[in-house]
Amino acid sequence: MDKIRKIGLLTQILIAFVLAIIAGIIFGPSIDVVQPLGDLFLRLIQFIIVPLITSSLIVGVASTGSMQTLGRIGGKTIIYYLTTTLIAVSIGLIAALMFKPGAGVDISSAGAVPEATETGGFINVLLNIIPTNPVESLSGGNILQIIFFSIFLGIGITMVGKKADPVFRFFDGLAEIMYKITWIIMKLIPIGIFGLLAPIIGEYGLSVLLPLIKLILVVAIACIVHAAVTYSIAVKTLGKMNPLQFFKGIAPASLVAFSTQSSSGTLPVTIKCSEDNLGVTKKISSFVLPLGATINMDGTSLYLSVAALFAAQAYGIELTFAQIMMLVLIATLGSIGAAGVPGAGLVMLTLVLTTLNLPLEAIALIAGVDRFMDMFRTSVNITGDASGAVIIDKSEEDNDEGESGALAG
Repeated sequence: MDKIRKIGLLTQILIAFVLAIIAGIIFGPSIDVVQPLGDLFLRLIQFIIVPLITSSLIVGVASTGSMQTLGRIGGKTIIYYLTTTLIAVSIGLIAALMFKPGAGVDISSAGAVPEATETGGFINVLLNIIPTNPVESLSGGNILQIIFFSIFLGIGITMVGKKADPVFRFFDGLAEIMYKITWIIMKLIPIGIFGLLAPIIGEYGLSVLLPLIKLILVVAIACIVHAAVTYSIAVKTLGKMNPLQFFKGIAPASLVAFSTQSSSGTLPVTIKCSEDNLGVTKKISSFVLPLGATINMDGTSLYLSVAALFAAQAYGIELTFAQIMMLVLIATLGSIGAAGVPGAGLVMLTLVLTTLNLPLEAIALIAGVDRFMDMFRTSVNITGDASGAVIIDKSEEDNDEGESGALAG
């Protein structure tokens, strides 16, 4: 028993991962009897998301100490996330143009088109970030609105100053409690991953992958290239961290994201890995990571660019330069409105195909294997979040040292 306890969390997750694949292949659809284990894990994660994001973000914003510092951190965070998203879209486009995943695909195999969820347009997405009833946003789990509310509450605490100390201490205490609860839930990650992954492998097997294996491979390879190249260069040059140390430190969260296909659901694990394994300060992680889990969707943007070109190639449609530029813009900015939950990529894909005047029937084809691609893009999403936290943390550390040196001089 003691030997089992000595096995690291990452090793436990990897073991659960391999066992889930083997069990899914051996037992097929009947392995869905373990689904409740996965559902239990997801419910526990969902149980802590709202209080964790709310308390940690309020404390993170209020801890900056001044509006100037908050503006500096927020500005650097958004610039970094938009830059990496643009790079991800470009890598996706290059991969799709090189390997042509849609060439030779039999469109007649597509079934009924899944019903698209109304996106409401980019302006409405921005307007809907502002909650008309914060309590309703909290109870409904609307992450974008919760982040907006938490940021402004943190700003208000900063502006009021000493009189707001009781409010700050309340949320600071709540955040600490949620971190402890997160630590308890993390012990169940291997069981949760087995319960989530085994039924997926058992239900779909390998046969569903064969007709669209090229599309899945292009998305997977592009995601791996983006993570291995873009994030390695970023954390090495801007974060002054060894890329191997970075990927090893964030690996548990990446594997949880791979299994749950939820950036928001993985957030508690991402925060813990960033603080414990990567040395990111709580001040930065509590602000940058919740923001990243909602607006930083590198993997999703990359997937959108590949999927749009796949649809065009499958129908023999040649996209104009203007359409490709529009695709870059939508995939970069549109990912901000994509909720960090499983399947949100298909909703955004509907918006992309509609804007580019491409047949929506392609969604029926892609939907069959979307879950497999969702695994890769979600892992990239949260890895990108963590790289941002490392880089912003190092930037703020250098800034603090510069200010101390200036004062000493």
